[in-house]
Amino acid sequence: MFFIEVILPLSLAKTFTYRVSEAEFHFIKKGMRVAVPFGKSKIYTALVLDVHENAPTLYEAKEIHQILDEKPIATETQIKHWLWVANYYMCGIGDVYRGAFPSGLLLESETVVSHKPDILVNDSELSDDEFLIYEALQHQSSLTVHEIASILNKKNILPVLQKLIARDIIFLEEEIKESYKPKLVRYVKLHSKYESDNGLAELLETLKNANKQREIVLAYFQLSASEKKPITVKKLTEVSGSTSTVVKALIEKEIFEEYYLQQDRVSFNGEKSEKELQLSEAQEKAFLEIKESLAEKEVCLLHGVTSSGKTEIYIKLIEEYLETGKQVLYLLPEIALTTQLVSRLRLHFGDKVAVFHSKYSNNERVEVWRQTLENSPKAQIVIGARSALFLPFNDLGLLVIDEEHEQTFKQTDPAPRYHARDAAIVLANFHNAKVLLGSATPSIETYFNTKSDKYGLVTLSERYKNVRLPEIILVDLKDKYFRKRMTGHFSDVLTEEIAEALSLGEQVILFQNRRGYSPVIECMTCGHVPHCQQCDVSLTYHKHKNQLRCHYCGYSIAKPTNCHNCSSIDLTTKGFGTEQIEQELSSIFPKAKIGRMDQDTTRGKFGFEKIIDTFKNREIDVLVGTQMLAKGLDFDNVSLVGIMNADNMLHHPDFRAFERSFQMMTQVAGRAGRSEKQGKVVIQTYNPNHNTIQQVTNHNYIGMYKEQLYDRQIYKYPPYFRIIKLTLKHRDYDKLKEGSMWLYQVLSQNLGIPVLGPEEPAISRIRNEYIRSILIKIPHNQHLGNTKKTIQKMLNSFEAVAQYRAIKVVVNVDFY
Repeated sequence: MFFIEVILPLSLAKTFTYRVSEAEFHFIKKGMRVAVPFGKSKIYTALVLDVHENAPTLYEAKEIHQILDEKPIATETQIKHWLWVANYYMCGIGDVYRGAFPSGLLLESETVVSHKPDILVNDSELSDDEFLIYEALQHQSSLTVHEIASILNKKNILPVLQKLIARDIIFLEEEIKESYKPKLVRYVKLHSKYESDNGLAELLETLKNANKQREIVLAYFQLSASEKKPITVKKLTEVSGSTSTVVKALIEKEIFEEYYLQQDRVSFNGEKSEKELQLSEAQEKAFLEIKESLAEKEVCLLHGVTSSGKTEIYIKLIEEYLETGKQVLYLLPEIALTTQLVSRLRLHFGDKVAVFHSKYSNNERVEVWRQTLENSPKAQIVIGARSALFLPFNDLGLLVIDEEHEQTFKQTDPAPRYHARDAAIVLANFHNAKVLLGSATPSIETYFNTKSDKYGLVTLSERYKNVRLPEIILVDLKDKYFRKRMTGHFSDVLTEEIAEALSLGEQVILFQNRRGYSPVIECMTCGHVPHCQQCDVSLTYHKHKNQLRCHYCGYSIAKPTNCHNCSSIDLTTKGFGTEQIEQELSSIFPKAKIGRMDQDTTRGKFGFEKIIDTFKNREIDVLVGTQMLAKGLDFDNVSLVGIMNADNMLHHPDFRAFERSFQMMTQVAGRAGRSEKQGKVVIQTYNPNHNTIQQVTNHNYIGMYKEQLYDRQIYKYPPYFRIIKLTLKHRDYDKLKEGSMWLYQVLSQNLGIPVLGPEEPAISRIRNEYIRSILIKIPHNQHLGNTKKTIQKMLNSFEAVAQYRAIKVVVNVDFY
């Protein structure tokens, strides 16, 4: 009897054993995929962990359906890393497998398949089975894998589907289709027959009666003399003060020729630049220090102020590792950032760069997966958000983790709830690779690790080309409201600064960490506030859709005309979001072009590019946005940044509120004045004397670090303690209360370390489920692994209690 041990893509902690024939036994290797039956009628794509001859004792092993791969599609190191993630973050190995694999490689019986409408298929090339599927999809828009199995009347259909997917005839349903046309810009040049000197005289002679056309031609010569670059139609009409119809007439007369150039996009087809990167003295010094530090230690932190040119140093370092033939992984916290960085790296490395993140379609992700596995030259450098960590690297040499303090590196839902930075350091360890962390405002744990000599530290304290750090102006809102110097939510200081920047043709970024128009609508008569039916939050008002929405579950209602409680029509909005700021701006500065960047405007695959491109091409004067703006974006024409209300972030009920606020404000401020001129930052606050705000004003990271460490030590928080957070959810309030109390008592009796709870969080009900949380604080001298095992045992016994079985327990290790 021959068996294989497999992982299923389900939230299950254990592996399963299936039976195979002798031939299959000798063919199957670790890391291949097999289709297996599970439950009564479902088929899943499972991953082989091991091949052995031990029959399972608890159940009869079923036979597999078929083998899906010719050679392994996951590497052994990769699987070893997954097991570590599952163990450390206390989740099922199935969760990690499902989270790591692109869904294009995980067909199951419920997957929905559709065919691509505009593709011409040659029927004679298809096998009988493929043709049957193709034909069925002509009559129906989509089918599940299960339905296809009954059409073909056989079980082994996954290979047939995979062939069709590879040929791009069908696609899996979970993709968001978005057609994004690249931005084409129209240029003109003089027709070649007029380029000689006497051709010019002849040209002016032809146009002696057409004054407007002659003006345009003269304007063209002026422009081409002063600027040595191609001339766009837009610029030509602006300078000559005429219209595009006149230009069209000239094109028809064959005096001008028109042509289009595509502005940069994700696909790379340009030339890579041949010129060497020149580092400044400070960068060169930091670069050498990093190399020394990495020779001794595994991990090094580059602490460089905003706009100090960290990316150039990364590029230099990546160059050295590529020469040794190793792969490089470059992790970023936010998809918006990858778009800007990819174009910078591709200029330098050409097509060695592959991109991997969740806005890519299934087929694109599968492609990058295969390139990484085969160590193809196209995927020598992989850039991605946190999910790129799970790619099947062959020979990883260097991991760069940019903006390592970002909270988006931590996955919140679904499991595995891993922290990409910490998991990456472990992955590097498995590959004997080096890690470079970069940030202008490192997280306190990382900085603590450099101080306790675990990581190396290199500091870069001057901005590139010695540009001065931005000047920070604090505005006291209390005082401004009192003196009636406010227009809407804008103080007179901010309005003047914006007006000045706009008059100089510079761009402005305004930051407000709330989307929508206003978070509360209140009745002035009885004080009633519309709440979400399923969650414990007030509904946010979105003006352009004229509706109230819940930002937790998506519930929405039309904007009420009168109060639901007392029918009064006197309703008012409280608080403000990005939408309201955008509207106030357009009434204060009617001529300015205003853009907004938040979750509502960046839906879809290219949402970010659209906004970032238009801002970079200077088609938007003022960009209003949420924290998406705070992360390492590089715009050379921004001279002013305004933070609308700095207190929102400070008063969060979270032990990292001050650290996060400091990081956020410093990062947003760092977007200002990135070229020659010193930038300005206006921070509006009700509390200008707050320590954290003062530390931001003086760019005083060390002060913030010391103050926070002092607090953390007293109150038993990281980096001195590890924290595990248990969240319990159930629809029945009393049952949840009882269950969470039971669990808390068992934990605190058996652990002998601080256990806090069971606490109702600030938002104590989401999607009709009540929530309670328990915090377990583990001191550094206590064995982490054993403590986790004990906690897991208690969770298992909690699940075994019949009346509490329905309570969901979510374990979040290092939840911060």
